[in-house]
Order: sequence, then C-alpha cells, then structure tokens
Amino acid sequence: MADIGHRRVLKIALPILLSNATVPILGAVDTGVVGQMGLAAPIGAVGLGAVVLSAIFWIFGFLRMGTSGMVAQARGAGDLPETGAILMRALLTGWGAGLVFVLAQAPLFWLAFKIAPASADVEALARDYLSIRVWGAPATISLYAVTGWLIALERTRGVLVVQLWMNTLNVGLDLWFVLGLGWGVKGVAAATLVADWTGLALGLWLCRAAFAGEQWRDWARVFDRVRLRRMLAVNGDIMLRSVLLQASFTSFVFLGAGFGDVTLAANQVLMQFLEIAAYALDGFAFAAESLVGQAVGAGSIPRLRRSALLASQWALLAAALMAAGFWLAGPAIIDLMAKAPQVQVEARVYLPWVVAAMLISLASYMLDGIFIGATRTAAMRNAMAISVAIYALALAALVPVFGNHGLWAGLLVLNLARAVTLWRRYPALERALA
Repeated sequence: MADIGHRRVLKIALPILLSNATVPILGAVDTGVVGQMGLAAPIGAVGLGAVVLSAIFWIFGFLRMGTSGMVAQARGAGDLPETGAILMRALLTGWGAGLVFVLAQAPLFWLAFKIAPASADVEALARDYLSIRVWGAPATISLYAVTGWLIALERTRGVLVVQLWMNTLNVGLDLWFVLGLGWGVKGVAAATLVADWTGLALGLWLCRAAFAGEQWRDWARVFDRVRLRRMLAVNGDIMLRSVLLQASFTSFVFLGAGFGDVTLAANQVLMQFLEIAAYALDGFAFAAESLVGQAVGAGSIPRLRRSALLASQWALLAAALMAAGFWLAGPAIIDLMAKAPQVQVEARVYLPWVVAAMLISLASYMLDGIFIGATRTAAMRNAMAISVAIYALALAALVPVFGNHGLWAGLLVLNLARAVTLWRRYPALERALA
C-alpha cells in the first residue's frame, strides 16, 4: 500500500474543493434563467421545488458516507471483491429508495406544501417542477453511493469530472430549454433531470472496475446477512446523527427569525460564509475518510494516526486562511451580498463569531471524517446526541440574556461539544485495532 504523505492527501482533497466550488453556481444559474421571464412566481417555484427535493434527498446522504467508510476498509484489508459488492448494495438501496420516492410523490408533495404553503401561482409552478424532477430520484440518490465509492478509492478526480459534467450540461440545457424553447419552470426541471441521469451513467462508467469481475453479481455475497446488517447499522447511525445536526441548524434559523427581519437577514448572509468554509474543509475530511478507512481495514494504528494528522494539518491551514480572509474581506463581501444598509451594519456586528466558528468547527469536521472512515458510527450518533443536548442548554442560558450574540455563541458551543465528545471516543477507536 502506498505511503501516506502530503501529496496523497492533497490529491484526494483538491478535486473535492473544486467540485464543491461549483455547487452554488448551478443554483444561481437556475434562478437567473427563470428570472429572465420577468415574473416573480417562476423564481419562487424553482426555489421552493429545489428546497423540497433537497430536504428529501438529503436524508439519503448516509449512502455517501457509509459507502465511503466501508469501501475504504475493504480496500485496506485487501478485499477487492467486497468493494464491488458494497457498491452494489448501495446502488440497490439508492434505486429502491428512488422508486419508493417516485411512487409516493403525491402524499410527499402534499405534505411539503402543507408545511411550506405558497401562493396559488407559485404552488402550481412548483408542482410542475417537482412532477418532472421526481423521476430523477433514483439517479440522484444512487449518485451518493457512486461518490462514496470513488472517494474511498481516492478517485476524487472522478467526483470532480461527474460534477463538472452535470453542472455544465445543466447550465447549457437551462439556457436552451428556458430561453430557447420557452419551457419556463418545466425547462429548468427537465435540464436537471437529464443532468442527473447522465451524471449517474458517467459515474457508473468511472466505477467500471467494480463491475469488471463477478463480485457485483455474486448475490450470496451481496445479500450476505452479516454484511447487510452492518450496512444497515452504519447507515442508520449516520442518518440519525445527520437528522440531529440538521435540527440544530434549523433551530438556529428559527430562533434568529425571532430577532426581526434585519437580524435574520444578517444571520443568513453570515451562514453563507460558514457554508463556504464547510465545503472547502470537506475535501480534507473526505481525505481522512478514505485514508483512515484503509488504515482501519489494514489494522494499522500508525497509518491511522498519520492519516488523521496530515489531513487535519492541511485542514487547519485552510481554515486559518479562510478565517483571515473573511476577517479582512468580510465587510466588503457583506456589502455585495446585502444592499440594505441596516443588514450590512448588523452583519458586521456578528462577523467575529463567524471567523471564530471557522476555527472552532475545524476539529468537529475532521473528527467526523475520521470516524466515518473508521465506521464508528454508533459513537458518532451518541456524541451528536450529547452535543445537541449541550447546545439546547446553551441556547436556553445564553439567548435570553445575550440575544443574537447568545445564538451565535450557542452554535460555537455545539461544534465545540461535537469535537470534544468525539475526541473522548478516539482512544477506543485505536484500542479496537490493537
């Protein structure tokens, strides 16, 4: 097995950084294209429809993380046939979940519009959008599995290629379908549908090594009860952990809304800074997933430590650079993102919290990657439950006294608690390999 060095970490991380950088661009193009229609309803419909689908698809993000950790461990153990079998299990899960989603679209969308009601015009257009995009559910969910497999095998350039292909095709079809053919909201949905299915086809081609032998259709192996139970346990733990984390971020938004429109808008602008940082640090967390998973599969504590250390060192450098950049350029960026003077002033007040959050959150991001690679998902689930409880107590104590400052302090407490609770479980991870 190749030595673990700085070059290897960057080879995994940098394509993910570039891939993630393209994510916000597509949403901006979708909005901008329908905005050329000169009406507000189509913009709202595309935004609402995309949020509904993202919320549902996000539930299945465990396929990416679970597949990455298990495939990396199989590779580290030298069990190449199992890497193909894991991908097949994950793909079957993705296809099955997507089919259920297609069949259950009517009640799901009814519930979504009950939770987030809109005007009659926006809802009608959003339903048009959803009725087309829903047919891409099997592809979208299965792509999580493909991405996880490629990351585990350190083939993150493949992840970048798939992302660039999908986004470039989507943008081109947006322009053709909406501006050229006049399909409106349906054109945006159709463009994404085509991009999703062709992206899956390209991803599967990049995973062709998994289908080169007979392991992918060795049904006794694919449906082995022990391996299936492990997959269900790992993915179930990750899903519960992610639900708790998402609930925490949602509560941040809801509580911020209680401080008025100006504070809510300022918080929203600043949260985009944190999202950018999270996307950037994902690259190093993914590198930790792959390298730590292989070290665990090989039963090597030295490789585990070196993988975690090198990936974290680069993540620390990236976090420090971003924190410095946002500290210096943050006010100017705020002015570009928000034209309302009162929002600009309010966002500047809370900018130091964002800079601090970038540095404090680093440890929790990297420990997540380490524990995902080691598939110590029960520890992640339990640590998140404790962290969310601490977060709730912090909010109860700080928000009534310090207002929005207390809310931002609570977010830092959450990420600090995530880091501490996982760090306390790290020795058990090493003992399991001893």
